[in-house]
Amino acid sequence: MSAISLTKVEETAPALVSLYKSAGVSLRKHGLDGLRAAVYLVVDYSGSMKPYYNDGSVQALADRVLGLSAHLDDDGTVPVVFFSTEVDAETEIALADHQGRIERIVAGLGHMGKTSYHLAMDAVIDHYLDSGSREPALVVFQTDGGPINKLAAERYLCKAARLPLFWQFIGFGDARSKQFDYLRKLDELAVPDKRAVDNAGFFHAGAEPRKVSDTELYDRIVGEFPKWLVAARAQGIIPPGA
Repeated sequence: MSAISLTKVEETAPALVSLYKSAGVSLRKHGLDGLRAAVYLVVDYSGSMKPYYNDGSVQALADRVLGLSAHLDDDGTVPVVFFSTEVDAETEIALADHQGRIERIVAGLGHMGKTSYHLAMDAVIDHYLDSGSREPALVVFQTDGGPINKLAAERYLCKAARLPLFWQFIGFGDARSKQFDYLRKLDELAVPDKRAVDNAGFFHAGAEPRKVSDTELYDRIVGEFPKWLVAARAQGIIPPGA
């Protein structure tokens, strides 16, 4: 059973009803129906991301993540981290106030910097640990390129493998760009030599991410999650009963 009912979504966020339904189909397809999990969104605020804010791609991703989260978490909100050179903002998006939310947040931010993953990862880890949650967490991490500090990002991902956090990276931009070579490498880090379990996935949403269908996007977001859940439970990373 979903954490938030269809009726509740219809009442609080009618524009997200179709997304909620599509997310439910993908979750059932991947054997995740009824799962409880925290959901996080991390979005790139580097200078090269400006077109994706201007054309609504970031807002569209936020709406899609909300539609997914409503099945997995019952508070109707998703913690969001905006990052560039440093962490630019730690805030949240909510079903009841989702329309135009990204634009309102960005209006209060400063200069769009460079791309650095590890501080944003640290912010998610801190939020999760501070929350006291025992449930697994799905972190949707969007970026349009590799980080300026690759070693730090790899170190954080490997250390975080002992926590019940799964990192699903999504690339915005030209699929032919070498910028995504690092993310492909991060996705394939050795287990157990580098990390306890495979705690990350990566897929490329292209230069026009809004054109990726809801069905495909949700399938890609949750596609590797079940395999991680099995491995993390076997290693005791996810507590019994969570």
